Amino acid sequence: MRVAGSTPCSGLAELIVFDLCCAAGGHRFEAWFASSDSFADQQGRGLIACPVCGDGEVRKAVMAPRVGAKSNQLSAVPAQPAAAPATGDPSPELVRKVIAEIAAKQAEMLPRSRWVGREFADAARAMHEGRVAEDLIHGQASPEEAQGLRDDGIAAMPLLVPIAPPDAIN
Repeated sequence: MRVAGSTPCSGLAELIVFDLCCAAGGHRFEAWFASSDSFADQQGRGLIACPVCGDGEVRKAVMAPRVGAKSNQLSAVPAQPAAAPATGDPSPELVRKVIAEIAAKQAEMLPRSRWVGREFADAARAMHEGRVAEDLIHGQASPEEAQGLRDDGIAAMPLLVPIAPPDAIN
């Protein structure tokens, strides 16, 4: 179990980060909870779903425990974004910070992937079926094409921060 942050923010309790896994596709992802009981409650009410395929049958995955730094050393745990109180809406400052972090990670990943444009669904399907070698790709798909990929168990997700196609950039 990893605890986000080493000191609570004013008025905010520390959150636990669980590695989770869906039953349908074995997709692994993280989610933050106030406690183990909070996870169990949300799981029991069907409020947790895989962000890749939408499967609601989610369980805790095996994960490494967080080992604190020695008292004479600085903590090696990277800073995590602050969380909003469970009872209120996130502050505009928090929303801006999270969006900026998502945009930075996306910008880091995009140069390593290949633009396939409107052929995204066909390219993803060809990789899934083994007709072409797997590769990191990004492109465009209609909502119907995206739903078809999900229905067929093909892992694809929308980019969280919109980008301009390479041929549309000056």
